[in-house]
Parts: sequence; structure tokens; C-alpha cells
Amino acid sequence: MSTFDLKVLMIAEQCNPDWASVPLVAYNFYKEISQIVDVTLVTHGRNREGFQKHQHRSDIVYIDESKAAQQYHQLISNLINQGQANWPLYLALSYPIYAEFNREVYRLFGEEVRQGKYDIVHSITPMMPRYPVAIVRACHNTPFLLGPVNGGVPFPQGFKETAKKEKTFWNFLRPFGRYLLPGYIETYKKADRILSGSTFTLNMLKQLFALEDERVKLFFENGISSSFLEEDGSRRAFNEKVELLFVGRLVPYKGADLVIEALAKLDASLRHRLALTIVGDGSERQNLEQRVRELDLQNVVTFTGWVKQHETREYYSRSDIFCFPSVREFGGAVVMEAMACGLPCIVVNNGGIAEYVTPGTGFKIEPISRDYVIQEMANKIHSLVEDRELRHQMSMKAIERAKQFEWGAKAKQIVDIYNELVMQKDVQIGSTISLTV
Repeated sequence: MSTFDLKVLMIAEQCNPDWASVPLVAYNFYKEISQIVDVTLVTHGRNREGFQKHQHRSDIVYIDESKAAQQYHQLISNLINQGQANWPLYLALSYPIYAEFNREVYRLFGEEVRQGKYDIVHSITPMMPRYPVAIVRACHNTPFLLGPVNGGVPFPQGFKETAKKEKTFWNFLRPFGRYLLPGYIETYKKADRILSGSTFTLNMLKQLFALEDERVKLFFENGISSSFLEEDGSRRAFNEKVELLFVGRLVPYKGADLVIEALAKLDASLRHRLALTIVGDGSERQNLEQRVRELDLQNVVTFTGWVKQHETREYYSRSDIFCFPSVREFGGAVVMEAMACGLPCIVVNNGGIAEYVTPGTGFKIEPISRDYVIQEMANKIHSLVEDRELRHQMSMKAIERAKQFEWGAKAKQIVDIYNELVMQKDVQIGSTISLTV
């Protein structure tokens, strides 16, 4: 069987070329993998408009939601937009919408999978490790790959106040889902391979489901487009001012306030040599702007508001240091983007982003407490501003590190996993037949 003869049923409820975060990650996986193997993509009908703007050679099956689900989706979307529900609660409330999609995938493709029409079934989204995948029940002789899944990272003990602001009391819903959602445990027990986007999630899944090492593997979900990569970090110009950058939603756990407070810790002589650009918007923007005024940092800090994802490249390109002290991050694609553009990164050592950053590409701060992170952030900024050579070396190494996550390279790794699982399944089936003869 040649590589392109491999037939893959790819399930990605959230998959959209025009959206950010998880839908865009899923789209990039689909786009690159479909250029190597024969993919049938199953996705939600709300992604149709985004795909119609692009041409693809593989099959796409859209599953439209019922009118009741449309109305329900609008209701909970309004709640999150009005600030009446936080993210954990939104995920819990939105489960019925996914459940409808999940049932329909099984109804449409269950028999085809049983009959062996596909060589492998790959479920990519949702990426949060809280959802069952019904089609696994049909994968008796067809390998089932799940992931990358990522999530479940707790708030550090030193950030209880931040956790309260994020209304983490709703997290009590998580354990109930493991036992109440039909097929959840079955999904993880029957999967031939589970890809985990962080070491924390990997260890959590192994403990929850008693998984053997060979069944769950570390595979970061985020990647980087080749067009995002700087070819040579030495081309970075050294401006009169050192440009600091933060990119992300302006919500408590992302930590934009920690960067602002760190700037206030620096000597005035050093602060005059800095400029911080905060790209993003969210519920905390007004508070952040007020704090900038209180600290008399109006000449140092600039807020851009929300910027389209493809336009953020310009901000990375003209910056020197990326400051992203998010205290509870799963994927953190912005860190990958910053590294690809040659920016040394200063992050908090909790969650997936800390696994991207190495000692040669930036600094990781332990989340001991809010005050500790602020002071260490100030110290690291000071070091990078004063040591131009260190900045240059980290810039070069950041680019090299990011190249490992280029989407085309990640797709080839996934296809290698497909082939490995297909061969393993063939051996298992052959052994079963031998025992019954």
C-alpha cells in the first residue's frame, strides 16, 4: 500500500481555516495530512463557510445541527459573550451540542468503519480530554487514534486569587463527566493510541485509565506555518528601544498584568529604553489600562485591541522579547509563533508552554507566587535588555526550535503513526485468526 492509498476517516467537530485556537489547529493538521494520505474529514456544519473559501482535494462531510441545537448554541454563546459564564462552565453547557454531532458521526460512518472502508480513524477535536467518541465502538478491526488531547492543568497554589477570578469552582463538574458521559471511559480504554499535548495531561490520562506507556504518547498539538518562520535570526535589527510583546486574551490567568507590574519594578533609566505592546482584548482590558495609568507607564505600554490572527506576524517581527506569563496554559500557540519569529520567550513553568521553551530559547519562571513571578519577570527582562548577545543567541536558537514544529513535519509524524498502528492491527488480527483456526 502506497502512502496516499491509506484511507483515513478524520473526525474534527471544530475545524476552521478562518478561526483561531483549536479550530485552526485542527485545520492545519487536516490540511497537511490530507496532502499525504486520502482523508475523509467529518466536521460541523458551522465550518462550511470557512472551507468554501479554500479548495481541497479530499472529501469533507458536514454535519449540520438541529434547530434545537442551533437555538441552544446561541443561548450559551450569549452567556459567554455577556460574561455570565466562564470557560469551564461553557464547556459543560456546550456538551449537548457535541453529543448530537458525536451520535450523527456514528450513525453515518459506524457501518462503513465496521466493513473496513477506512484504514484508520483519527479523532482530533474536541481537544479537551473530557469527551467520548462514539465511533470507537465500530473500530474492531480498524485502528483508532485519539488526539492530541490537552487540558486539565490546575492553577498553581500560589495563584488562588487568580483561580477565583476565573471561577474555577465550576471545575467540580470535571470528575462527574468521566463517569456520567456515555462512552467516555470506553473511548480511552479502546483507543489504539492516544496523543497527549503536554506531559501533565499524559500523566493524568495514564493514571485515570491505567494506560500502558506504548498506548499514550507525548505529541504537542501546536505547530507553525513555514511562512511564519524567520530564516535567519541575525537579521533582527536592534532598535533604539527594546520592544517587548504580549499576545493573548486579556483575562486573569493569561498574566498581562504581571508584565505590567514587572515593568514598574525596573529602574526608570532602564524603563525608558523599553516599549511594551499588548496585543489582544478581553474582560481585563479596562483594569489593565487603569493600572498602566496608576503606574505612570502610558509612554511605555500600548494596547492594540483585538488583531486578526494572520496580522499578528507584523507585531512579532518588530519585537525583541516575548513576555507571556500565563499561569495555566495548555497549548500556547503564541509562544510557538514568537519563537518562530526569533523572540526569546519569558514564560511561567506550568502547562504546555513551558515544554516549548528550553534554556537556550528563553526563561521559565516557577509559579511560586504572584510577587515572585513579577520580580523574576523583571529580572529576566533586565538580563535580556542589558545583554544584547544573549538576546541574539536565544533568537537564533528559538528559530531552530520552532522549525521542529512546522506543520508539514508534524503531518509526516502523524502519518508515520498511522502506518505503525495499521501494521500493529494487522498483526493483532492475524494472531486472532491463527488462534481460532
